[in-house]
Amino acid sequence: MSIIQSKLLENWTFKACEDQEWMPAQVPGCVHTDLLRLGKIPDPFYGTNEREVQWIDKKDWEYRTTFEVEDSLYAQEQLELVFDGLDTYADVYVNDNHVLSADNMFRVWKADVKALIKKKDNVLRIHFRSPIQEDVPKLEKLGYALPATNDQSDVGGLGDKRVSIFARKAPYHYGWDWGPRFVTSGIWREVRLEGWTNVKINDLFIRQNEVNTDLAELTALVEVETSQPIDTVIRIGADGQRWEKTVSLMPGSHTVEIPVSIQNPKLWWSRGLGEPHRYTFAAEVLQGERAVAEYEVRTGLRSIRLVRDQDEAGASFYFELNGVAVFAKGANHIPNDSFITEVTRERYLHEIVSAAQSNMNMLRVWGGGFYEEDVFYDLCDEYGIMVWQDFMFACSMYPGDEAFLNSVRHEAIDNVKRLRNHPSIVLWCGNNEIDSAWAHYIEDGGWGWKKDYNAEQRERIWADYEAIFHDLLPEVVEAYAPGIDYWPSSPLVSLTGDEKQHAHPSTSEGDIHYWGVWHNVEPFENYNVYVGRFMSEYGFQSFPEYKTVRTYAEEEDLALESEVMLAHQKNGAGNRLIKQYMDMVLHEPKDFPSFLYMSQVLQAEAMKTAIEAHRRRKPYCMGTLYWQMNDCWPVASWAGMDYLGRWKALQYYAKRSFNDVLVSVDGTQKDSTDIYVISDQLNKVQGQLQIRMIGFDGMVHRNETLDVNVAPNSGEKLLSLRNSDWLEGLDPAKTLLRLDLRQAGVPDIVQEHYFVATNQLALQPANIKVSGGSDEDGVHLLLESNVLAKQVWLSSEAEGVFSDNFFDLIPGLPVKVKFISREALQLPDVISNPGSVEVRSMVDFIRMV
Repeated sequence: MSIIQSKLLENWTFKACEDQEWMPAQVPGCVHTDLLRLGKIPDPFYGTNEREVQWIDKKDWEYRTTFEVEDSLYAQEQLELVFDGLDTYADVYVNDNHVLSADNMFRVWKADVKALIKKKDNVLRIHFRSPIQEDVPKLEKLGYALPATNDQSDVGGLGDKRVSIFARKAPYHYGWDWGPRFVTSGIWREVRLEGWTNVKINDLFIRQNEVNTDLAELTALVEVETSQPIDTVIRIGADGQRWEKTVSLMPGSHTVEIPVSIQNPKLWWSRGLGEPHRYTFAAEVLQGERAVAEYEVRTGLRSIRLVRDQDEAGASFYFELNGVAVFAKGANHIPNDSFITEVTRERYLHEIVSAAQSNMNMLRVWGGGFYEEDVFYDLCDEYGIMVWQDFMFACSMYPGDEAFLNSVRHEAIDNVKRLRNHPSIVLWCGNNEIDSAWAHYIEDGGWGWKKDYNAEQRERIWADYEAIFHDLLPEVVEAYAPGIDYWPSSPLVSLTGDEKQHAHPSTSEGDIHYWGVWHNVEPFENYNVYVGRFMSEYGFQSFPEYKTVRTYAEEEDLALESEVMLAHQKNGAGNRLIKQYMDMVLHEPKDFPSFLYMSQVLQAEAMKTAIEAHRRRKPYCMGTLYWQMNDCWPVASWAGMDYLGRWKALQYYAKRSFNDVLVSVDGTQKDSTDIYVISDQLNKVQGQLQIRMIGFDGMVHRNETLDVNVAPNSGEKLLSLRNSDWLEGLDPAKTLLRLDLRQAGVPDIVQEHYFVATNQLALQPANIKVSGGSDEDGVHLLLESNVLAKQVWLSSEAEGVFSDNFFDLIPGLPVKVKFISREALQLPDVISNPGSVEVRSMVDFIRMV
């Protein structure tokens, strides 16, 4: 008999503790979503409504349900009440008996309720204490504030009382520089009653000791709990094979280790390198040949390590998967919604498929959100997306008292054990930006936090930091997920215990967050200057498209400094910076909708500059993760895909710049243009590169071909063009360089390069002809233009993406694109119909003089 479960997700009601009226609730969920569903609060994402709901987190709330217990479950020897997630300070009562108190959103909470449960008329009640009222006294007791830069306490009516650091709760709930402040309470993951008799399996971990193409040497760690002495056989099965061990167990919890070997295993590969194959492993506790307890996990077999070897430049920083050095391409992932339970499987699938379609192979789960849902990691496993996993600490200093450390230890164990079978997880990272923000070993370094504290306070704060990130967390990773590397903080050079530890844009070891472009208003060209061994953060903002903006703003709000636009721009200088950069490099937009479009082009050009600068420095640089993949509400932000899942220009640009084979141009030298081919594939690149100088009218002024033969998983500069030779007699404002890499059986890889800034290009109104057709690839649109049409934007009536978008259309070089509906992006057999399609190019958005 295995575990018998009964989910307790029905018949919930809730109310503010001070009120009398019970209202229907949805579980999993939270107070905010329940109030919104009942029409008790306005849409928090609309207009300036964020301010109207700040009262919610100051109150205590109560949730209640009644339930019956089926005979088969009631008859079990053991009965446990299990909460996969309680947000956050909660007291739980069963039939008016207090059974547990929770204080950590990220933990699983369990209580033995066998003696309290009846067959009928059971009452489960949960009292959620206000996280604000709970934590303000902790701040007062400490006697000084701890840094928490992104805690928007002022929005919450708390002045400068930043209390987020005391709660083991998603930090972004308290606000961030892209997200609103909604400090939630509620039952945010499943709640259930579990029963068992004699024996059960609590966990199965497939430890990967040594894995290669010939042999996978594994150990199955089976966590078995018994209520009485038992002599048994524990069996592991996978792929038609079986491994067994005879054991005698006394009452209690035991971890039984069973050696497992698989000859010639199918390996798990990241996207672009091979199939992300997975095996299903089943564990059974046998009584004779009958299984009395069962447990199943799915995992991929692979070897993974973070390689940090000393070299002539400093030290490497790259991931080696199955013996292959992988150039990491991707983005930083934040929560998909301010209200976690609103994120459906379809929304997760859309994000992960979008990442795979954009030629990414890695997402970083950033430390200011939460440890993601199982479905997120399952999809990353399935699509071959590696995961850099942060622990949930970001941009703050944290307390180090015994109770806090104990809570963090349990949190870390729960989540490392839950996630350790996922082959996609390739790194655990302690926190986001704290080492470099505090910069303990540089007096005037970091973000200026230290100046607010005396010497004794500084040492205490740093000691608390080290207790969490240098001691506790790496110990948990080593104990519960051996074989996966731990990185204390991102960014970091290495743990040297002196000033060399802290990252800066010029370090030649560790990883780098480069924000000179954007925060410091440095030119895009500086992306070519500050290239580290692994670029784990950098970014540039844009607005979402007009359709998305109109979901939170009216026409009268469409002005850069309107109250609504400022409410949906959480980075204080954001709107000014977008306009400042736009004035530097683009033409003036003719109106606000045009400004939205131009902001996306601006962002995309910035990220193309960065991504390709990083890839051209392969193998010195071996990773580029831009900030950020997604949004948690409709907002101006660094995301490449807006809250509604609509691809911005950046997402299309990233798809091209992350292509496994890339033709890239470095035009930073005044007198020359360097052409590179970079390959992340494991076979040679062989073909011809066609190089053409083309006028904006379509006239070809020069046409040459070069043989290309680039080794697997490498990059090289093919040639350097002398600008004076190639531009001789031509107007650089009316001429472009077109590169086409042609290989047998592979679609052409193209790249355009311009010799002057975009705002100096002599753009003319374009007559873009659109025709439909079909071939072996399916239904498509064919676009042609009489003059250069720059940044052609196709927008469809139906929700979906195009195979290409925000591209340059050159006379004589038609472009074929397919529309892929949102449904078809996830289910390729679905037929896509875009409905009406609007086609515009940059000149349509420019204020003409």
